[in-house]
Amino acid sequence: MKTKNRTKTKYMTKINLLIIVLLIISFFGPMEAYGQPSVPFPSIGLNIETADSPQQVASSIQILFILTILSIAPSILLMMTGFTRIIIVLSFLRNAISTQQTPPTQVIIGLALFLTFFIMAPIASEINANAIQPYLAEEISDTEALDAAMKPLREFMFRQTREKDLALFMEIANSEVPDSLDDIPTSTLIPAFIISELKTAFQLGFILFIPFIVIDMVVASTLMSMGMMMLPPAMISLPFKLLLFIMVDGWNILIRSLIVGFN
Repeated sequence: MKTKNRTKTKYMTKINLLIIVLLIISFFGPMEAYGQPSVPFPSIGLNIETADSPQQVASSIQILFILTILSIAPSILLMMTGFTRIIIVLSFLRNAISTQQTPPTQVIIGLALFLTFFIMAPIASEINANAIQPYLAEEISDTEALDAAMKPLREFMFRQTREKDLALFMEIANSEVPDSLDDIPTSTLIPAFIISELKTAFQLGFILFIPFIVIDMVVASTLMSMGMMMLPPAMISLPFKLLLFIMVDGWNILIRSLIVGFN
C-alpha cells in the first residue's frame, strides 16, 4: 500500500513539473521566437557622466535642490501656514461632540487642506507675481527670488506670532534685540510661529468644549437622579450635542472664526 502511494506521489510530482515547464515555455517562447518580449516592458536607466561645462554642474545642483524642496514640502505646508491650527481645532471639535470617527479623519484633513489653500491664496498670488514669474523670466536671481518669496510668508507668520514666543527663541539663540522685524532670522520666526499656533488652537479647543461639557453634565445628573446609573450618559447626550451644533449652524460659525482669525 505504501509503495503504491509513493508511486502515485512521484507520478503527480512529475506531472506538476511538466506543467510548470510548459508554462515557462509558453511564456518565454514568443520572446525567443521573435527576438523581443510579447509584452513591452519599459527600460529605465540612470547614467552618471562627466560634465562638459560648469553650467551643467549648476543645473544638476539646481535639480537636486528642487527635489529636496519637494521632499520637505509637507513640512513647509504644516509649519508655515494655518494648517496646524485648523486641523487641531477640527480634531477638538470631533472629540467634544464625541462622535469618534465622524467626520472621518480623511474628511477632516481634506477640509483643513482646502481651508489652508483658501487662506493662503492671496499670499501665494503675491509670491507668484513677485518671485516666481520674475525668476522664470530671468529678471531676478535665485537669491532675490527666494527673498521675495519669503517676504509675504514672513509677514503672515509675524501677524500670528506672539511677542512672548518670539522673545523666547531670540533669548535661546542669544540674539541681540533687533531694530526691525526684518532683522529677525526665519529660523527663529518659524518655531515661534508654531508654538503660537498651538496655543491659539488649544484656546479655541477649550472654548469648543464648554457647551458640550455642559450638556454632558446635565445628562449625567438627570440619569443619576432617575437611578439609571447603568445607562451610558454619552449615548444620551450625543443626539443633544448634534442638535445643538446643527441649531446654531456650528460649521458656519467655526469656519468663519478660523478664517477671520488669520486676518
